[in-house]
Parts: sequence; structure tokens; C-alpha cells
Amino acid sequence: MAEELALLVADVFEAAGALRRAGEALAGAEGQTQARWQLMSVVSEESLPVARAARRLGVARQGVQRIANDLVRDGLAEFQDNPDHRTSSLLALTPSGRRALEAITARAETAHRAMGEGIAQADLATLRALLRRLTEQTDQWAEAEAEAGTGAGTGAEAGGAKRGTRSRAATARLPE
Repeated sequence: MAEELALLVADVFEAAGALRRAGEALAGAEGQTQARWQLMSVVSEESLPVARAARRLGVARQGVQRIANDLVRDGLAEFQDNPDHRTSSLLALTPSGRRALEAITARAETAHRAMGEGIAQADLATLRALLRRLTEQTDQWAEAEAEAGTGAGTGAEAGGAKRGTRSRAATARLPE
């Protein structure tokens, strides 16, 4: 069991790398990066503080802040007042940002159809369920290790991004 899981982990890392490269190509075709695509996707349904967007992506706030500032500078996003917190602005897409996200998402949908060709929808659903279960069990293990003080799961890695909150278009990690 442990050996098969180790092989699966290697396969997942390899798949993540291939998907990350594909994501960079998709976003790059629209003049964006995958990191910018992910952040635009996360704030596309509701404006969020940068810290919350970072938690949803499972990455450091500082890296997300830099990308948010770049999106604002380029007119793809804007900071809005946060009625719940005076010092933590909300990041929101501008109409230009929505158009950029829609263009990347359309490219991704076409790519996903090609990538998934020949794979049964039921197989994909089963694989997703198993990966979610493995992720949950891994997070639980890391949290238990952190509580036990072994240092194996600490900080953001222990809790990870809140499950079920991933954006529609973005799934990989932001580079920092």
C-alpha cells in the first residue's frame, strides 16, 4: 500500500507539472500567466481580501499581494473598500479583467476537451473523488502531526486551502 501510494504521489506531481505547463501556455496565449489566471478566477465570483484569496489558493499572501498589485496596475482588477474591515481592501475584477478571464477560460475548455478525449466521464469522476479523499486524509494526517508537535505539518500546509472552494478555472499552485 505505501509503495503504491508513493508511486501515485510521483504520478500526481508529474501530472501537476504537465497541467501547470499547459496552464501557462493557455494563459500566455492571452498575455497572462497562470498565477494571474488563478487569482482572477478566485475573485471572479466574489470580491475577496488578498489574504482570503491566498488561503483559497493555498499559497503565501505576499505572492498573491504582488500579483494582485500587478493586476490592478494593468487595469484587470481593482481594490474596493471592504465594509467588514477598514484596512483589508477587497480585490475585484474590472470589466477588462472579466474579458481576459473569459478568454482564458474558453481556451481552457477547448483544451480540457482535447486532454480528456478517450477518458470516460465516470472514470474522471472516480479519479476526482479519490484525489479529494486522498487530499482530505493527507490534510488530516498533517494536522495530527502538527498537533503532536512532530513538525511534519505546520502552518498553511497543515490546513491547506479550504476544500470545495477552488475556483472554476484554476487548480494548480501559484508560483511565488
